[in-house]
Amino acid sequence: MDKDLGYQGYEPKWVITFQPKKKPRNAELSQTEKFINKIFSSVRIVVEHVLAGVKRCRIVKDVYRNLREGYEDLVMEIACGLHNFRQEFRHPVETTNLLSLIENDYFR
Repeated sequence: MDKDLGYQGYEPKWVITFQPKKKPRNAELSQTEKFINKIFSSVRIVVEHVLAGVKRCRIVKDVYRNLREGYEDLVMEIACGLHNFRQEFRHPVETTNLLSLIENDYFR
């Protein structure tokens, strides 16, 4: 589990946590420490962008005042679904019709 300075000291049982190394006073980080920090920061930025995309739905980032049980989770699920839908059409995945490839190559 990655964590930042907001969760310093939070160590749940049976979970391995990672916190980026800070540069010590009057010293430099080693190349290995810099490389590991860079890897984790590149993963973290992807997560942060996804969370920002989900929070485009204003109902997720504002205070939700509906007190019915189960609706908070439903709102988050719908917001995540809308984000995934938006991403799917923004960056469509190329698909290949395998049947047409088989028919064209094997039946000639």
